[in-house]
Amino acid sequence: MNPYYPTLFSPCKIGNVTIKNRICKAPQTTGLSHMDGSVSSRLVRTYEDLARGEVGMVIVEYAYVDRDCSKSASNQLGICDDEYIVGLGWLADTLKNLDCVPCIQIEHCGRQRFLGPPMKSASPNPWPLMYQRYGRAAIPQELTLDEIDQLVEDFGQAARRAKTAGFQVVEIHGAHGYLITNFLSPFTNQRTDWYGGSRENRFRFLEQVFTRCKEYVGEDFPIIVRLSGTDYEPGGMSIEDTIYYAQRLEELGCAAIDVSGGDHHQMIHQVTPMQLNRGHNVWAAEAIKKAVHIPVFATGSITQPDYAEEILASGKADFISMGRPLLADPYWAKKAMEGRAEDISPCIRCNEGCLDRGNHLGKSINCTMNPLLGFEDALAIHPAEEKKKVAVVGGGPAGLKAADTAALRGHDVTLFEKRALGGYLFEASYPDFKADIRDAHKYLVTQVNKHGVHIVEKEAALQDLEDFDAVIVAAGASPAGLPVPGADRENVTLAVDALKDGGPRPTGEVVVVGGGLIGVETALFFSARPNTHVTILEMLPQIMNGCSDSDRTVYSQWIQERNVAVYTSSRVAAISEAGVVIEQNGRKKTVPADHVFLATGMKPNSGLYDQLLEKGMRAFSVGDSQAIGKIYDAIHDGYKAGLKV
Repeated sequence: MNPYYPTLFSPCKIGNVTIKNRICKAPQTTGLSHMDGSVSSRLVRTYEDLARGEVGMVIVEYAYVDRDCSKSASNQLGICDDEYIVGLGWLADTLKNLDCVPCIQIEHCGRQRFLGPPMKSASPNPWPLMYQRYGRAAIPQELTLDEIDQLVEDFGQAARRAKTAGFQVVEIHGAHGYLITNFLSPFTNQRTDWYGGSRENRFRFLEQVFTRCKEYVGEDFPIIVRLSGTDYEPGGMSIEDTIYYAQRLEELGCAAIDVSGGDHHQMIHQVTPMQLNRGHNVWAAEAIKKAVHIPVFATGSITQPDYAEEILASGKADFISMGRPLLADPYWAKKAMEGRAEDISPCIRCNEGCLDRGNHLGKSINCTMNPLLGFEDALAIHPAEEKKKVAVVGGGPAGLKAADTAALRGHDVTLFEKRALGGYLFEASYPDFKADIRDAHKYLVTQVNKHGVHIVEKEAALQDLEDFDAVIVAAGASPAGLPVPGADRENVTLAVDALKDGGPRPTGEVVVVGGGLIGVETALFFSARPNTHVTILEMLPQIMNGCSDSDRTVYSQWIQERNVAVYTSSRVAAISEAGVVIEQNGRKKTVPADHVFLATGMKPNSGLYDQLLEKGMRAFSVGDSQAIGKIYDAIHDGYKAGLKV
């Protein structure tokens, strides 16, 4: 019995397959396959780390079942032809050789086809995003009965290929707005034949798919199904619907139910951002577990091992299915098993790498907290050929990551920071809806302390750095301010100063100048306070420029719910006793303000780096001191600089 997390690290069966622990890698597209859908060495290498990291079962990302229109995105894994078996076998054997159970998810994307037309679905209901992108061509074609019969066969053949390749479990994707969900949900299923209308009819396609898969793989081969507890769509699939589907699947011989939630239209419920509670869909797993007698998977923002243990120990689920946390640290399970939870690189649910800079751009997946993802060999840490004295100036995320990486390479590292380690992570994580960033802060500080980095609590000057072999400048950035009359009034404060202990806490009319990420988060922070009305002023035509899609979705909803006023295309001319004077379409207007917060951008602190270059010293500039960016940029910059010194 594991002394730290006894339930999490106890074995459990799915059908006749024993899994060594309750941790499963959730299926999640990586974009690491070849363009034709075949298995690549990068894909195998990424999954190999998960197996080495003691994950009990890996559910390999969704694999498309036909060549017609089941493929959703570029470089998606394929299982639509026997020619894929060789590569899939390579992947399955790699996992099995490392004592990890290989499972693969098979799918048809339905109306959620990023590649564009042709699209097929239960009914001709377009996904709004695709309609915006492709117009009327994005209206899916309603599947004919003959096409449904063919797809049932395609799913069955895909399951056969998976078994032939050596996978021990197959998961049918019936969640997240893909084709099977298009049939299950009354929101997307408007059919009037025997595949539409009642729950029983809406279930018929999944029933036929499951039955055909079982015919091909045999009764002893476990098949599991992923379902959305609810799709969070008005008029969509309810938890009562899903319970019915789960019970019917159990009757058919389903080995387990993998419970998620949402669809691509309701992405924030599927890939939950930090603004929403952790374990967002655990309630649905708990409800389904009470209704069936087969194992149930809980998933969705289960980022910490103590929380995973609590879910299992309290009987809410039998397995924990994790996606993003195992991208952030493929050795999550091993570290938890060894009682080293503090060494787990935490998922902060920013969706920056895995979605915004990866999937949404049609690129391979990456991660804010894990620069190695997809580059496990190319960016691996190796001992330095020569031990050097390295100085790191600045203890924000870039500096902390650079210092830790250089120390792991064997260098003698000194980190200069004039205030507590963390830099602007303090401000970034101050609102409770940004609390996940506190985990990143704690982790980064813990690692530099563990790895012997010398901390000097002072602002480094040029003379402090003369004896070092290399200097990494991570001096961050400073607020740009606002050069208008009245910007120096007593009731005018920098927004970053509000996002910290002891900052101003005004009520009444609060105006935030700047509608970028800092400005919007400052506005929302104050909008939750009683007796406070908040206005955002932005000179561009829209707010939240440069924000992630997840942030934009959540914040837009909150702005509306909290009655935050927004003025765009508005240039601030002055700040007076009466309020903020703005120019809009050539006209001036005064917005009343009891207090004004400036979120007008940041400027790099590049002076020290320039001095070092002038002196001919070996220096690197990282994070905001090089160019204003996000935590993603800071950590990736810092890591790569640590590899270079």
